[in-house]
Amino acid sequence: MQVEILGVLIPFAFFALVFASLYVHLTTRNKERLALIEKGASPDLFKAKPTESSGYTTFKSGLFLIGIALGIIAGYFLTESGMDETAAYFSMIFLFGGIGLVVSFLLQGKFKNK
Repeated sequence: MQVEILGVLIPFAFFALVFASLYVHLTTRNKERLALIEKGASPDLFKAKPTESSGYTTFKSGLFLIGIALGIIAGYFLTESGMDETAAYFSMIFLFGGIGLVVSFLLQGKFKNK
């Protein structure tokens, strides 16, 4: 009986927490903006300034995901050779994911120099 109640309460509590966090964030931001406007600040301060996107985020994410995929494949081969499944997959995913990030950092430096 208690497990069934927890099965309902946990998702409800999660969504209530998300809603409450958003509500507090938005109301606080609105109060800050109104206070600044009352003091004579320009409403243009609240517009988001366009940021220069370097385009490397997609490149970095792509190499990271390729590294994770290679880690899964390497983990599979290690489990086939007799290594513990959990250790093989976790270690290879982290290793190859990290290698993907390092490669993206090195290649990003080369692209910036050109």
